[in-house]
Amino acid sequence: MTFRLLGLDHVAVAVRDLDEAMRPWLALGLRRGDREVVAEQGVEVQMLHAGDVRIELVAPLGPDTPVGRYLEKHGPGIHHLALAVDDCAEAVAAAEAAGLRMVDRAPRAGAHGTRIAFVHPAATGGVLTELVAPGDAPRGGGEAS
Repeated sequence: MTFRLLGLDHVAVAVRDLDEAMRPWLALGLRRGDREVVAEQGVEVQMLHAGDVRIELVAPLGPDTPVGRYLEKHGPGIHHLALAVDDCAEAVAAAEAAGLRMVDRAPRAGAHGTRIAFVHPAATGGVLTELVAPGDAPRGGGEAS
């Protein structure tokens, strides 16, 4: 059971409206990346790029979704950190073997062809952490703003 940690994949920010939330980031020089609906998770995501760093804006498709409930309870702000791993299933197995509480016991489909699983915030000092096996999203891409 081995996997490699590849680095920070992205920081996700929960927002109510993607277009409105994107404006200040574009004004700060970030580049617009891909937008995608991930119906299985009840969200629409907008990727933004600052060099090799990515910020993912996450808006709920409705109030009775995980991100919709998060926004109702906490308001807009940082939702989770995502760590890039080369094998999501192996990363989940290693986390469970280390006794970490998981939200997902097996990888599931994420945006841009990724495989993802979440580590429960109780296991990481209150920070919801996503494990991401990279898919087809460009790392440093994005349109000029």
